[in-house]
Amino acid sequence: MSYPMPAKELGIALIGTGFMGKCHAMAWRNVAAVFGGVHPRLEILNDVTEEAAQNYARQFGFARATARWEDAINDPKVDVVSITAPNGMHRPMAEAALRAGKHVWLEKPMALTLDDARAMAALAAQHPDQKTILGYNYLRSPAFQSARKMVTDGVIGKPVAFRGVYDEDYSADPLLPWSWRMTHEGGGLGALGDLGCHLVSQMIALMGPVTEVVAQTQIVVSTRNSPEGPKPVENEDSALALLRFASGAQGSFATSRVARGRKCRLQWEVHGTDGTLVFDQENMNELWLHRHGEAGFTRHLTGPDQPDFAAFCPAPGHNFGFNEQKVVEARDLLRAIAGGAACGPDFIQGLEIEKIIHAMATSHGSVVHIER
Repeated sequence: MSYPMPAKELGIALIGTGFMGKCHAMAWRNVAAVFGGVHPRLEILNDVTEEAAQNYARQFGFARATARWEDAINDPKVDVVSITAPNGMHRPMAEAALRAGKHVWLEKPMALTLDDARAMAALAAQHPDQKTILGYNYLRSPAFQSARKMVTDGVIGKPVAFRGVYDEDYSADPLLPWSWRMTHEGGGLGALGDLGCHLVSQMIALMGPVTEVVAQTQIVVSTRNSPEGPKPVENEDSALALLRFASGAQGSFATSRVARGRKCRLQWEVHGTDGTLVFDQENMNELWLHRHGEAGFTRHLTGPDQPDFAAFCPAPGHNFGFNEQKVVEARDLLRAIAGGAACGPDFIQGLEIEKIIHAMATSHGSVVHIER
């Protein structure tokens, strides 16, 4: 299937050069090679110091560098701004880019607070010609896209239950130093903002809107060392929740950043009246399907019969990767800019994800109704 792509070269600004900054840079460099169209122009890169910005601009292939993110956003040669900065900067940077007439690719979580997310969604609605997309890359894997189609096509019947887990262990060591990620001011939510929002993005894509949440959160390591001495951990290390969907289906949800041994356990099951689908991101090239009348599960390996796989590789079973998901994400944004199908989650759709994770954070064991 062919998609419209921009007919002109678009100028790209990249803010941030960490893990996700490099992912965005690779995606922008590869998107036209994989999907065709005009290569984006890597125009300007921002990092916190001029030296770092210059070094990463050379490494990533950007023409220019700046230590002022405002300069990157307001540059007249820039059409699209990729924002991979720390969470606390998401709202001011994204709003500045929208007001400057730029399209925005923003990494998750969308914002520190629900009020911030509401304000960002409202501003995006006032700028319909500027396209926005949030970095929920796990929605782009061929296995997930295939699973979503199976659910939509009724392969497993009517979905009646969802069970999902997203666990990692990057904060399990109590000797890990304190950081901004562990504060409300710098990081916002904890495991829910870092990990759980990814699970929510997949959950609602498969099951539809959530109407009720009851949840508990936990801080496992309450203080951590810093150069200034011990500092408190303010946001949650883990969260558990029960959910009700608008369809009447039920769900369970768990996320943790202190689960020893877990590296990227984004794992879920959808139970339907005629079958079950199972996925685990640590084995992201496998989708397991059980249908009524079968003895067990059938393994479906990723291959060119699934969405977007063939653009990277013509041979089945040769595996898709994390960074390929970001290339698909960049393609989806470019397609929307060219007037094709809307890409998502955009800021307005992203607000729905924020409502759910913030409801979990504030539930304290009581039912929270999700406003529609």
